[in-house]
Amino acid sequence: MRKVSTRRLQLLITLTLTLASGFSSVAWAQAYPNKSIRLVVPQAPGGGSDTIGRFIAQKLGENLGQQVVVDNKPGAAGMLGAEIVKQAPPDGYTLLLSAIDTITAPLVSQRAPFDGVKDFAPVTQLAQSPNVWVVGPAFDGGTLKDLISKAKANPKKIDYASSGVGGMQHLAGEMLNKMAHVELAHVPYKGGPPAFTDVVGGRVPVMVSGIQGAIPQIKAGKVRALAVTGKKRTPVLPDVPTVGEALGLPDYEALNWQGLVFPAGTPMSIVDRVATEVIKILAQPETREKLAALGYEPVGNTPAQFNALMHEEQKRWGAIIKAANITSE
Repeated sequence: MRKVSTRRLQLLITLTLTLASGFSSVAWAQAYPNKSIRLVVPQAPGGGSDTIGRFIAQKLGENLGQQVVVDNKPGAAGMLGAEIVKQAPPDGYTLLLSAIDTITAPLVSQRAPFDGVKDFAPVTQLAQSPNVWVVGPAFDGGTLKDLISKAKANPKKIDYASSGVGGMQHLAGEMLNKMAHVELAHVPYKGGPPAFTDVVGGRVPVMVSGIQGAIPQIKAGKVRALAVTGKKRTPVLPDVPTVGEALGLPDYEALNWQGLVFPAGTPMSIVDRVATEVIKILAQPETREKLAALGYEPVGNTPAQFNALMHEEQKRWGAIIKAANITSE
């Protein structure tokens, strides 16, 4: 009988296990899903992100042949819901509607319960939208350049409101401070509505807001839009310039975005399956029209592209957070 060398035996065992694993993975992907999928939305019902999440959940459920159940878990700047998903089994049955805050909130927190990039498996970016700089009726000036001129003449004396410490609106303000060499003073609120109340009432002159919350206030004439924070103008406010246009800062960009992620360790076959279906949904005219009406631009990138974006965002906003020494409990 021919003797098999130890090294050859090891190679045969490794090859057998690899093939078995591959067949198992394919079989798993083919059988997936065989029960409902939970989509954790880390915001309260009724907001823009929740609306996107529910629409995608319905369409994805139809495509996969299993219900996708939305579970709202607001709290701790979105970290409560994200932590639930991080701790879930990586079996493809728990998704998170992630956002830029999923990455930035742990960077700001003194007791971060997770890493917004390493602890998740990216599926695809759903949509993105700019923020908008607005001023109340008492503000003496009509352009963002006017605001910057006043800020340079009065360092730390002009307040700007945001929906909370470390959120994208706050970071958009700190980025403007850094790039325009000014010192606007941040006034955090617990959400957009109370901030708008004080801006409209003249208690705070300036605010950075998500565009979805700002549009009704702008259309009602309660606030004036100075500039949007994307690198291109938004169709929902076509006459409002970008910060880059207004100040000659082409690199200024502070976008909100939403995406889907699984817990880290979820099989790539399942990640790819869900990504393929969601990308199809985002390409449909019905989806694009619905998102555009809400002020969102559909994206639909690959898991690898979304992963690269998440790493880039963590690095970029981490530098802003560190430079501005932003922390929260």
